[in-house]
Amino acid sequence: MNKRFRDCTLEQPFLLPPSLQDWLPENHLARFVADVSNELDLSAIYAEYERSDGRGLSAYHPLLLTRLLVYGYSIGVTSSRAMEKATYDNVAFRYLAADQHPDHDTIASFRRQHVQALGSLFVQALQLCAKAGLVKLGKVAVDGTKILANASPHRSATHAQLSEREQYWKAAIAHLLIEAEKTDQREDQQFGPGNIGDSLPEELAHAHSRLERIQQAKAELEK
Repeated sequence: MNKRFRDCTLEQPFLLPPSLQDWLPENHLARFVADVSNELDLSAIYAEYERSDGRGLSAYHPLLLTRLLVYGYSIGVTSSRAMEKATYDNVAFRYLAADQHPDHDTIASFRRQHVQALGSLFVQALQLCAKAGLVKLGKVAVDGTKILANASPHRSATHAQLSEREQYWKAAIAHLLIEAEKTDQREDQQFGPGNIGDSLPEELAHAHSRLERIQQAKAELEK
């Protein structure tokens, strides 16, 4: 065969570019979520960490976990297991996690421990989106009320309109947080604590044993 093909080896030094900023296009929603998250007031969450004795391993940064939750819920991912998996195989989640991989128990515990503060943070995020002129944050409508359906986000709104919009946001966020808890509880029962859910069996999880099993299966099929 004399046809030339591009190299497709899986043994390249980097699976992703060495710079986080090279991983996503400029207009990707995850970049917007990262910028919005940097402007959120996480002081209530930080205060909870100050009350702990500081023992044990370093915790994942609250900003990192908040970015994952805001992005995940905005695109309809409510499962903590799905978020853990996505930090490995979804470039947007991997970008927001700064190439770190909190497990699903950590993500779920963070949500449960700070559920009230997170509800307020999501409202802050939607307020910033509305002010910036964004119509939707992923699948969440920033302007979901009929009274504002035809209004420009750049026009001034009355106090009543702003109150109605904020109530809509709070209701939408409360629904997302409840769905997230239901999803995690359902998956805990289905897969058991600590199990991510769709991992390969132990004998197929490692390169050497996986190759042996595939070659054995091929030989059996050829027979």
